[in-house]
Formats: sequence, C-alpha cells, structure tokens
Amino acid sequence: MYAVETLDLAIALFLLLNLLAGLGRVHHGPGAADRMLAAMLFGTTTVAVLLLLAEATALPALRDVALLVVLLAAVLVVAFTRTPRREEER
Repeated sequence: MYAVETLDLAIALFLLLNLLAGLGRVHHGPGAADRMLAAMLFGTTTVAVLLLLAEATALPALRDVALLVVLLAAVLVVAFTRTPRREEER
C-alpha cells in the first residue's frame, strides 16, 4: 500500500513539472488557439493531479474538486469557441 501511494505522489509531481513546462507555451504562444490548448492542458493535468492526490492521501473531497475543474474547463472551451474574434487574432 505504501508503494502505491509513493508512486501516486511521484506521478503527481511529474505532472506538476509538465504544467510548469506548459506555462512557457502560454507565455510564448503565437495565437489564441495555442493559448487555449495550453489552458486545456492545464485543466486535464490538474484533474489528473487531483485524482492522484485523492487516492494517495485518502481525501475524497479532492475528487469533487477535480469534477469542478472538469466542469470549468468545459465551460471555458465553449466560451472560447463561441466568442467572435477579429480576423487578425485568428
């Protein structure tokens, strides 16, 4: 049981390092679509980290937070695709 918790925490740390690498893409992204893809990466990675931490620490409330993040990410994508943009932003 201890090895599984350690593995969960190690994978969560690896995913957090991936999030840090994704920040560079958000900062240097040439367009809105690139930034949106990076934001989606943040959403899915955050959910994965929260689920791993929920299992490793036996805190089921983190699963609820992960569900909330999924809901917010879905709303973000819908808002992004429905927002009219000027031609030079595409």
